[in-house]
Amino acid sequence: MEEVKEFYSVDEKQMARFAKALSHPVRVYICDILSKQSCCYSGDLAAEVPIARSTLSQHLKELKNSGLIQGEINPPKIKYCLNKENWAQAQQLFNNFFKQK
Repeated sequence: MEEVKEFYSVDEKQMARFAKALSHPVRVYICDILSKQSCCYSGDLAAEVPIARSTLSQHLKELKNSGLIQGEINPPKIKYCLNKENWAQAQQLFNNFFKQK
């Protein structure tokens, strides 16, 4: 059986994953909040973002699944912060993409 070469690079797939996570204004806003502080509890985010808690939870899940943020559960609270390593990788991937001629 002939081996099929992967068409998209690892970087292209990772950049698309980050872009998907950032494709909603609420998620961009959450990342902006988290970029300005070390961490934030979900209750504080709920007070800051004018949407239902269940909707906020879905947005946080999407960001967490992409690897852009991470959460630490300390019942009854969940503390969220940027995943600094993945955040730096996202910045590098987007910078390289937009610098292309």
